[in-house]
Amino acid sequence: MILRAAKARATPILKSSREIDLMRQAGRVVCRVLDRIQELVRPGVSTDELNSEAERIIADEGGIALFKGVTHPQAKFPFPAALCTSVNEEVVHGIPGPSMLVEGDVVSVDCGVQLHGYCGDPARTFAVGQLNAETKSLLDVTRSSLELAIAEMRPNRPWSEVARQIQKLVEDAGFSVVRDFVGHGIGQSMHEEPKVANYVDAEQARQDFCLQAGMVLAVEPMVNTGRPAVAFGDKSGWPVVTKDGKPSAHFEHTIAITENGSQVLTDGR
Repeated sequence: MILRAAKARATPILKSSREIDLMRQAGRVVCRVLDRIQELVRPGVSTDELNSEAERIIADEGGIALFKGVTHPQAKFPFPAALCTSVNEEVVHGIPGPSMLVEGDVVSVDCGVQLHGYCGDPARTFAVGQLNAETKSLLDVTRSSLELAIAEMRPNRPWSEVARQIQKLVEDAGFSVVRDFVGHGIGQSMHEEPKVANYVDAEQARQDFCLQAGMVLAVEPMVNTGRPAVAFGDKSGWPVVTKDGKPSAHFEHTIAITENGSQVLTDGR
């Protein structure tokens, strides 16, 4: 679950090696959830079914589903599920329901878990059956942009240098980076400072920060097939959709900055 881009900035909370190990434990649980979702995604499966399986796994592992019960001022009710399941033009915060996935859909699945007081928050976008060439490229490019970020993250590097590379990779492929929502710091709380944008503009340049050992970030590129503009998809105030109705993709990992570079905490290792 992601944050709106914002002007405010506070000091990030740096984590000890012990805290990073605890976050890795939460990351293993949420990785297990997404691995299981990948096995289940196919035509004829509902997003409700995906969410039920996620809630079962989280409960079996003794975790807390971070998204369930989250409130936002614009929302008519607390978020009702463990998963955000965003289908096709839904960018983020899609609510699981009875509608069936169909051949050619894409579904972005975001899941957060707290375990032993610490959080893990990854997301993946899954293909439902065979995709057309453009949408397959969308998923490949979005995944690659996250992999690029992980490879480029290291202490004393301005985040804007990484964000600029994400943006260039995406735009060179003919897609666009969502501007309205960004990643975030994470630890004992799901949302901590700093805000982690996937693009650079004048405002983001003013809010730039330097990566530091002990910082843990949820980095989550959101990429649209068409224009970057988004809007709320219905009156609930939850699902966010592309304004042009074209598909979107979303990949995320929780990543720790170490003295030697970065470590992914939500890859199941």
